[in-house]
Amino acid sequence: MPTVAPLDLEGHVVGVAFLKDVPFFAGAAGTIHRLDHGHKTTEAHDGLLSFVVDEANDTLLTGGEDGKVMRISADGTASLVADTGRKWISQVAAGPQGAVAYAYGKTTHVRLSDGTTREFPEQRTVEGIAFAPKGLRIAAARYNGVSLHWVAMAGQPVDLEWKGAHTGVTFSPDGRFVVTAMQENALHGWKLDAKPGAEARHMRMTGYPAKVKSLSWSAKGKWLASSGAPAAIVWPFQGKDGPMGKAPLELGTRANIMVTTVACHPADDIVAIGYEDGMILAARFADSKEVLLRRPGNGAISAMAWNKSGRQLAFGSAAGDCGVVDIAG
Repeated sequence: MPTVAPLDLEGHVVGVAFLKDVPFFAGAAGTIHRLDHGHKTTEAHDGLLSFVVDEANDTLLTGGEDGKVMRISADGTASLVADTGRKWISQVAAGPQGAVAYAYGKTTHVRLSDGTTREFPEQRTVEGIAFAPKGLRIAAARYNGVSLHWVAMAGQPVDLEWKGAHTGVTFSPDGRFVVTAMQENALHGWKLDAKPGAEARHMRMTGYPAKVKSLSWSAKGKWLASSGAPAAIVWPFQGKDGPMGKAPLELGTRANIMVTTVACHPADDIVAIGYEDGMILAARFADSKEVLLRRPGNGAISAMAWNKSGRQLAFGSAAGDCGVVDIAG
């Protein structure tokens, strides 16, 4: 597979994305690089900590050590979303109806499209945030579980409790499940029962030799791929009870070489798998067939993203190696 226009950046690559088929690479120092008829840059932060795509309007949202939340448009223009005064913004999320969330300390902040901001305090530090796919609802991962808040309504949050440190959170694309990454080399999930007053049901996903730092849902939400092992661990979520009582797929197994990043294809049941030695494989869920996308390189793969057609895969490494693999080629 040819790598298009490889870049050698200084330092760790925090995130990669495509906007209008232009690949973007976010460096930890705070510079956003893009390959748009040449290598172009945007100075976004004095130290970049968080990076997500806002798919609703084809922009990026970033948070930094400088306390700022920025929006980066497809032409590289940076605009200020929020300035918290030197608080470290290690969590950002893009929501429906133009909402943006960011967290620092024990509080999640949601800025609505009209400029108003709602605050949602927790008892413990917020370690991860995510918007539900439908309805203006946000999840905050913290010690001993997750809090679910309806943004537009006053009222008590729904507390999903499970002992231990929860370091990241994601909703399934259909909104039926909430899954967290934990400090203890495990995932924990809850099935959100629609019946009023019903308890959310627990799902334990254990057996990882390392912490899970990368999660990716398949295009139709039937599978959840994860890092944290010498293979991509892919849990089945097709049934009404998710992965309970079912074994995960183990794709792209390599002896003693850990998977660091996973990225599911936008249309097909395929996952790109990035490893600690810089190698990238693609693996198909149906038959575990593998294709080599990149040979081992400089630094662990720290970020990957497909373009909308699924024909190109952008990647970045902990050592600053970046590029785009042209699948069609």
